[in-house]
Amino acid sequence: MFQKYDVIVVGAGHAGCEAAAAAANMGSKVLLITMNMQTIAQMSCNPAMGGIAKGQIVREIDAMGGYSGIVSDKSMIQFRMLNRSKGPAMWSPRVQSDRMLFASTWRTMLEQTPNVDFYQDMVKEIIIENGRAVGVVTGLGHKARANAVVLTNGTFLNGIIHIGEKQFGGGRVAEKSATGITEQLVSLGFESNRLKTGTPPRVDGRSLDYSKMEAQQGDNEISGFSFLEKPTLNPAKQRNCWITYTSNEVHDILRTGFQYSPMFQGRIQGSGPRYCPSIEDKINRFAERERHQLFVEPEGWDTVEIYVNGFSTSLPEDVQIKALQKVPGFENCKIFRPGYAIEYDFFPPTQLTASLETKLIKNLFFAGQINGTTGYEEAACQGLMAGINAHRAVHKLEAVVLKRSEAYIGVLIDDLINKGTEEPYRMFTSRAEFRTLLRQDNADLRLTELSYNLGLASQHRIDKLRRKEKEINNIKNIINTLTVDPSQIDEYLIKIRSAPLTNKQKLAQIILRPSVSLKDMVSDIAVIAERCEGFSIEALEEAEIQIKYDTYLEKERELVNKMSLLEELGIPDNFDYSRLVSLSSEARQKFLKIRPRTLGQASRISGVNPSDVQILMVYMGR
Repeated sequence: MFQKYDVIVVGAGHAGCEAAAAAANMGSKVLLITMNMQTIAQMSCNPAMGGIAKGQIVREIDAMGGYSGIVSDKSMIQFRMLNRSKGPAMWSPRVQSDRMLFASTWRTMLEQTPNVDFYQDMVKEIIIENGRAVGVVTGLGHKARANAVVLTNGTFLNGIIHIGEKQFGGGRVAEKSATGITEQLVSLGFESNRLKTGTPPRVDGRSLDYSKMEAQQGDNEISGFSFLEKPTLNPAKQRNCWITYTSNEVHDILRTGFQYSPMFQGRIQGSGPRYCPSIEDKINRFAERERHQLFVEPEGWDTVEIYVNGFSTSLPEDVQIKALQKVPGFENCKIFRPGYAIEYDFFPPTQLTASLETKLIKNLFFAGQINGTTGYEEAACQGLMAGINAHRAVHKLEAVVLKRSEAYIGVLIDDLINKGTEEPYRMFTSRAEFRTLLRQDNADLRLTELSYNLGLASQHRIDKLRRKEKEINNIKNIINTLTVDPSQIDEYLIKIRSAPLTNKQKLAQIILRPSVSLKDMVSDIAVIAERCEGFSIEALEEAEIQIKYDTYLEKERELVNKMSLLEELGIPDNFDYSRLVSLSSEARQKFLKIRPRTLGQASRISGVNPSDVQILMVYMGR
């Protein structure tokens, strides 16, 4: 029935879509199998992309030639750059998306990608021959063969949905769960476990009183995610989000449902996300707080459906609606569907190599929530890397592994394979040691050339990068050589409440002042505007950051160089850890299980102490 493929991708969520696009754009023949063609790239939870650290990931995906940033820009209804009051390492882009437009744009882009075929069915089994994944068997009994398989099953593996005392099988509301794969993989020696996530009720926006809420508007300047083209959305036409709050009265009503809560009554065994807890978990864990913030988010341009961010719950429907109707602005609210929790299988990611290939089965890759992560962005970047490495495995090329100093994607995957996770993993800027280097603004400077050399990033993308690099160097040269006198710049400095000059000074010195903005100076000061005419806003901003934070950037580069020494010290695959009698028993067990490739990786394994690494170095003759 099927032709022979290079790569089969199972699941068409955010991870699966990026995996299929990456492998196909690199030249592999790809079959994307999904249980429902109508839900490709569905935003199962909140209708938004990006946010703290997640925005950096989306920009990295785009810089590598992935589609998530482009799709987000095309479907955005609001854009905000978070953390602008902090340093640029913390700036994080976020878009509110049109849920239906997001999914339809993703599907259109995939359909227009050569080498991608589609098939609708459930996959119940992986075909394995001689320890290698060579295809899949579908629910209808069809066999599709390929040289590599990427599993991106999301929350569908033996998924169970909980609403109060009701529970039923499902991978998402109104969609059945997937069976067979977990059982097969466990029989082959894989370890599996359960996790839980949740979603809030969706409500009818026509039944809300927005006058009782705080408006949250989009930014006047929309930079978007993609480095290819600037978004065309008019800032004035952005949809507002809104903020409201729970109260003690709301909390008291919610507590009446605790006796029916699947979480508190032990019917849910899986661990939930620590940093995105349900509303019942929040009022239980933080009983001293009188209120919790709720974000009221529109689901699109042409729908009245509203997502109540912060009110994730699995309490009975009647308790959900009674509590919601005590929230300011929600007094007369009507719900489209209740919130629910979903429990599903995942495979602890310490069973993977750094390429996201499984250690037990060659050419079998895992990406997304099957690895214990949460969030579209975390899933999408894993899909991208799994797609890249599946393609390279098929063509017998060396795997691509991003370092922690190169990308948040590298931090995420390194954390997963070395530390594992016992709760849904979420990315934060604090997880990255080198976050001053890993900013959202320079993702293209860090990653696009690598992607182009891999055959993924397009010629258009690399040409655009070259022009940007040239602009940045020209701007830095102007900043470092231009001298301004007080008469030219004092009016601007006084306006921003910065000390006026007493004599002529190099522009590079003035740029170091915290309140000074090169972009504003180009607008306000004739001599600077004249020299910087024609440069893009992105290049101006990047040049300013590089000059203003040069000392900090240089310190991080020095630290990266020191750390890289350990990364260059490889450990043989067959190294016999059992003869290292001086090692702690925990370190020996972890080394045997994870089989670190380098001393650097060994040092980051959870439970391994510096003394264990020193012992390992001694035995290796270092």
